[in-house]
Amino acid sequence: MLIYTETKPFVYIEPTVISYLVADPSHNPHLAFWQAESRRFWNEYQKRVEFVVSGTVLDEISKGNPIQARKRMDVVAHLPILVLSSQARALVQQLLTARAVPENSEADAKHIAIATVHGVDYLVSWNHKHLVNENQLRQINRVVEAAGFRPVIICTPTTFMEELVMKEMSGKCYLPGFDPETYTDPVLEECYRIKRELSEELRNVEDYYEYEVAQKEKWEKAGFKYLPLPPHLTPIRPEKD
Repeated sequence: MLIYTETKPFVYIEPTVISYLVADPSHNPHLAFWQAESRRFWNEYQKRVEFVVSGTVLDEISKGNPIQARKRMDVVAHLPILVLSSQARALVQQLLTARAVPENSEADAKHIAIATVHGVDYLVSWNHKHLVNENQLRQINRVVEAAGFRPVIICTPTTFMEELVMKEMSGKCYLPGFDPETYTDPVLEECYRIKRELSEELRNVEDYYEYEVAQKEKWEKAGFKYLPLPPHLTPIRPEKD
């Protein structure tokens, strides 16, 4: 069940959602449906929630097909960026050590850790392998709670939209006979390939941190604005850098 508040919820947008948002129209019914849901989410909820991303998101969406990468970067250019803090780095390592996230999926662990430490309300994704996966979510939440944080709610855009207006879920994010954990298409394949390439290039959390420091300077020079921890989004344990 999602949490309803009087203030605008903060929503972290994972790269798969951005990729579907700007992908060329497809005749694949599953791909086309997720594209439509991503557009509906983006168009209808920008004024109702606070969208945020991170440097890790920028790193992923800036790679791959150059035309699509430019579209992805343009669509998030106005969004605030959350920084990878020391506590987030520690949580990444805990998620990987506990195998709540596979060892070769550091980028996904970073999305979870950054959103969690910043106190973000929701993380939306179409990544059913490592994020929107019931078995993974149980393990992820156990690690996050053991570290002293409130788990971020990880869900698809469809789930977010349906439950935010307090409707009962009816499986609308899937078409009949669809297995989200094994499904793939060109948009997902590019997202997964970029994640694999980053994991192969950056073999451990410290490598990711050094890379993140350099990328932060790059993205700031390009005009992206990084946010500190907002005072009303304080984690259970105070943030220290």
